[in-house]
Amino acid sequence: MTRTVMCRKYKEQLPALERPPYPGPKGEDIFNHVSQKAWAAWQKHQTLLINERRLNMMNAEDRKFIQQEMDKFLSGEDYAQAEGYVPPSE
Repeated sequence: MTRTVMCRKYKEQLPALERPPYPGPKGEDIFNHVSQKAWAAWQKHQTLLINERRLNMMNAEDRKFIQQEMDKFLSGEDYAQAEGYVPPSE
């Protein structure tokens, strides 16, 4: 049986992650309160932010920015958008 969580972002019971995505308390919090759906959406958005804003994950300030935006995104708060991104037309 698939484990579910009450997803913090989508406010509904959804399939949970298989394991914590980070070590420590932050990873456990995400594991217990964020769904697979929300985590996949964050990973896609994170990639857009890194690429469009030309963030360098070796830079501590850029990593801090991504962490802050992840917290906002997963909590359903307003979060930074990828500037200049235009989704492909179908």
